[in-house]
Amino acid sequence: MEENRGKLISAGRKAFASEGFAAASMDELTASVGLTRGALYHNFGDKKGLLAAVVAEVDGEMAARARVASAGAGDDWEQLLAEGAAYIAMALDPEVRRIVLLDGPAFLGDPSHWPSQNACLEATKQATRKLIADGVMKRVDIEAAARLLCGAALNAALWVAASDDPQSALPRAVDAFRLMAEGFLAGKL
Repeated sequence: MEENRGKLISAGRKAFASEGFAAASMDELTASVGLTRGALYHNFGDKKGLLAAVVAEVDGEMAARARVASAGAGDDWEQLLAEGAAYIAMALDPEVRRIVLLDGPAFLGDPSHWPSQNACLEATKQATRKLIADGVMKRVDIEAAARLLCGAALNAALWVAASDDPQSALPRAVDAFRLMAEGFLAGKL
């Protein structure tokens, strides 16, 4: 059963990235891995359930890629900013753009309710808590700050993905994200 689930997620990922969620044929998708629609319904309930599983996988990979990209960024503050900037930059990746940033919200609703986004929020809360304790960030409500930082990175990525000129939007989005985040620094007005 787990093998079938993995096959369906892989096939869904490929189909959703190349054709988009709405255009992807469930018959073609399931046939491409030697399964039936029944297997899809058994594992995911429906096509939207498969999309949710694919989004969770890709979004989880995005978070891991952002952490890796930030690892060499210097201190904890610079790592937090680099992680946000890396997440925003992934809006240029065609698979991420289509699956997570365009089709995900269109068909699954508000990303702040996705389990993968909540995992990102928890990691940001931990980073925020440490930065406040170390005196780097102002004393501020940890959850509020983490939600604003995560939300800003996500919304910047959504904007870049939907932009007519993503290459031009990206540096503007990253600059604005950094400037907004700097408002949390201790010693800043």
